[in-house]
Amino acid sequence: MTAEFQGRVALVTGAGRGMGRATAERLLAGGAHVAVNDVNAEQIEAVASELGADAAAFPANVADKSSVDAMVAAVTEHFGRLDILINNAGIVSPTAFESIEESEWRRVLDVNVNGVFFCTQAVIPAMQANSYGRIVNFSSTAGKNVSTVGGASYTTSKAAVLGLTRAAAKELAAYHITVNAVCPGMIDTDMLRVAWSEERIQEYIPSIPLNRMGAPSEVAELVCFLASDRAAYITGAALDITGGELMV
Repeated sequence: MTAEFQGRVALVTGAGRGMGRATAERLLAGGAHVAVNDVNAEQIEAVASELGADAAAFPANVADKSSVDAMVAAVTEHFGRLDILINNAGIVSPTAFESIEESEWRRVLDVNVNGVFFCTQAVIPAMQANSYGRIVNFSSTAGKNVSTVGGASYTTSKAAVLGLTRAAAKELAAYHITVNAVCPGMIDTDMLRVAWSEERIQEYIPSIPLNRMGAPSEVAELVCFLASDRAAYITGAALDITGGELMV
């Protein structure tokens, strides 16, 4: 594998497991130094240790602006720069529309939307300083359609991420910062397997044209393409990785 990220520093939020961890692993394999984030300090410290010397843990709650600002300051102090931000941290709730409590609604939007906004805003000065930046936001098929796993709060949050991505891409282009989104479909993650039983998963798979779930590593490849110089002329885009779900 070529060292396409040699000399780059990346911050991956929600990197404790699943697609976030897979993305961190792929960035490291490409030569990047990677700051891994999760709200669970013990878990992300263990992940950083497993990932090796080029990774470092920065626990923080992305839904809290002061926590995010402190995290980004610590990352730039530790590594000396920050080139890539992967906004992966997110939560899902399947509660039926009429049963969603205000606290649950706010919690999902705080993490899935405010977290993306706070992290993006916080990294701008470091990226401006080098006149370079790559930001990749995790949306979902839910952002373009309706979630099959989450409820209205999740669908709303992921649609909001797409609007945020376009607005940031337009404004930050002047600083040579690209901002894009990925929209995964049914990916084989712990989050999915907590929400759905194996029986339900197997019942759903035939509705996917490619007749299987995606792997976190496959999503990581798309994310890292958008984070690379190969995607230098792509900004404001939302790329699907769904096994064909959105075409039917």
